[in-house]
Parts: sequence; structure tokens; C-alpha cells
Amino acid sequence: MQITAQIIIGLIALIHIYILWLEMFAWTTKAPKIFKTIPKELFPQTKILAANQGLYNGFLAAGLIWSLCISDHHWKFYVAIFFLTCVIIAGIYGAATASKRILYVQSIPALVALILLHL
Repeated sequence: MQITAQIIIGLIALIHIYILWLEMFAWTTKAPKIFKTIPKELFPQTKILAANQGLYNGFLAAGLIWSLCISDHHWKFYVAIFFLTCVIIAGIYGAATASKRILYVQSIPALVALILLHL
């Protein structure tokens, strides 16, 4: 189960790296095709806000990757729990305020990884 949990943690980290790239570097080019509920004219005006959000997603990815690199089992476990919980909370907030899809893309995979860590 631990290997499966670590694979899922790696995939969640990749998702957050993708979100970082999208929000920090491709907000006015690629993001309008993904965030279709946002009017296209708002993307240039919200570029700085999106970059800030992207940076936070990068911190989540960095923490998850860090958890994969720790050799001490206890530290690895607790760091992974912390960052997975952050992802779950961020996903729940995003689902409540922006799009229900965020719950399925972020929170549920993080919850699955969290459960697998405890098995």
C-alpha cells in the first residue's frame, strides 16, 4: 500500500505542478480553454491573482515531493499527511467557491493517498 500511496502522491504533485504552470505562465493563453466559466476578457486583468494562486500550488507540489524524498519513515509519513491535508482543504474550499470539479481533481486523490498511507 505504501508504494501505491507514494505513486498517488507523486501524481498529485504533478497535478499541482501543472496548475502552477497554468496559473503562473499560461493564464492568458491556455487557461481560457480550461476555465470556460470565466469570461475571456477577465484573464489579462486577473493574471497577477492567478500567478499568486499558482505559486501556492507550487508550494503544495514541493511539499509532496519533499515527502517522497525523506528517508526517515516517521518524518515521511507526517510530512505527507500535512501536505495531503492541505491539498484536501484547498480542494474543498475550491469546490465550495469556484468549481465542484476541483473536489474530484484535488481533494479525492489526496484523500485516497491519505487513506492508503494509514493502511
